[in-house]
Amino acid sequence: MSSTAAPASRAYLRATLSATGRGLLKAFNANKTSWVGLCLFLLVAILAVLAPVISPHDPLDQDVFARLQGPSATYWFGTDAFGRDILSRILWGARISLTIGLVSIGLAMVIGTAIGVVAGYYGGRTDVIVMQIMDVLLAFPSLILGLIIVAMLGPSVENLIIAIALTAIPPFARIARAPTIAVKEREFVEAGRALGYSDVRLMVGHILPNILPEVLVMGSLWLATAIRVEASLAFIGLGVSPPTPTWGSMIREGFENILDSFSLVLFPSIAILVVVFALNLLGDGLRDAIDPRLRGEQ
Repeated sequence: MSSTAAPASRAYLRATLSATGRGLLKAFNANKTSWVGLCLFLLVAILAVLAPVISPHDPLDQDVFARLQGPSATYWFGTDAFGRDILSRILWGARISLTIGLVSIGLAMVIGTAIGVVAGYYGGRTDVIVMQIMDVLLAFPSLILGLIIVAMLGPSVENLIIAIALTAIPPFARIARAPTIAVKEREFVEAGRALGYSDVRLMVGHILPNILPEVLVMGSLWLATAIRVEASLAFIGLGVSPPTPTWGSMIREGFENILDSFSLVLFPSIAILVVVFALNLLGDGLRDAIDPRLRGEQ
């Protein structure tokens, strides 16, 4: 029996992931704004990756004779108080901001989902203890908790990733726990237990694929939150150390000379707005894919 169980399990996993993919594509086709969000985010990501190639100037080069210039043919977005090209700094800043957001939310997604699945699967005292710890962390607003952690560890890319990841772990744990409790009682999980599958195999191979869409929706929404938190921490001086450009630090520096050049604050703010807007549109599409009521299904 065990020799045929493994291929059957792998076939079920492939079928589940394939069905999830078809559901996402169907929901995206039904909700055209989801494609807008996906394309916008991919465009920003591509520009960030290609920043070393497409940046018109070095983001750290200073020109005191070109300081606080408005948009022009030479400097499309103008220059800052040190004569540095704002467009180049936005492109390079996208690399830092997106890297911090993607890595921190990736870590939070993996760790939080694992915590939620374990708590929901075993239940009882394990569930109570784990979720009470998560509730304590949820009591702090994400920005405040991130501020405390960065203030303790010091401002750097690595510490920002740790801080944002820790703030995002509890929501992922909660979003993974609830469906795990429901899925673990379904027939295919009971069949796996009867065949002698280990708890790890049941959680990874059977439960996780069924709760993955909910986790992905949370990931897209929290990626937008992570970028906002990183920008907020940079704005109050707890971001990446200058002169490394990030969107939040550019807004902070721009406020000191906003009356002399509006572009110092305007263009970094637009960059954050576009990414957050795109991720929210993307999250709407993912949500439509997993909620039959939003697709008009009964």
